[in-house]
Amino acid sequence: MKHNELKTKNELQEKSLFDKTVGRRSFLQYAGAGAAGIALVAAGCKKDRGYENPVMGGATLDFKDDFGVLNYAYALEQLEAAFYVKVASAPPASFTAAQKAYFQDIQFHEIAHREFFKAALSTAAIGSLEVDFSKIDFTSATSVLSTAMTFEDLGVAAYNGAGPRIKDGGYLLLAGKIVSVEARHAAYIRDLISNGSFADLNSLSAFGSNNAGGLDGALTPDKVLPLAQPFIKTKISAINL
Repeated sequence: MKHNELKTKNELQEKSLFDKTVGRRSFLQYAGAGAAGIALVAAGCKKDRGYENPVMGGATLDFKDDFGVLNYAYALEQLEAAFYVKVASAPPASFTAAQKAYFQDIQFHEIAHREFFKAALSTAAIGSLEVDFSKIDFTSATSVLSTAMTFEDLGVAAYNGAGPRIKDGGYLLLAGKIVSVEARHAAYIRDLISNGSFADLNSLSAFGSNNAGGLDGALTPDKVLPLAQPFIKTKISAINL
């Protein structure tokens, strides 16, 4: 399939996602849905929680166009979705009922993000990545929360850093909608770890945050991928950076 044909096809698919994305609900409607809406979306997503078409021999992200950026986001959303599905299915014993419920919600957010990119990319999508969570103790609230904080902070910085590479205004808008949700997750996780720290940008200086300016950080893909790779068995390489 030629590039222009693929782009047209994906534009049509992106439009259809506003009408019936994963779980047969609008992505934008879903993004603002409450717990009841999330549960309905989850019902439609459960059948696709497994990994289909696993990547064999590694994955290459080609940043020559928007599809490379979308695949980059897709890779990170696969990682987050896999983590939260595992936590939600067997949360640490010390989690409160409220924490368990919120991690369920985050799980459904990440599944929706993953499925959005998978559908928008269509045949241009990379395969399913194999994750490596061997260093995470899923029975420990401390280990789970620490890892969640790492993923969310890294995700926010990754979206911000990739934004300038997106040429299509529609994709940029959707990336902005997703990163704002990821930032909500990050704030909640940080507050669970240390009450009142949800707005502490000083602790995010490693991600390039600017506390005085009230700005979250941004990391370019060459900085993000090495930080994410320890949690992914599939070797990911990037070209045309």
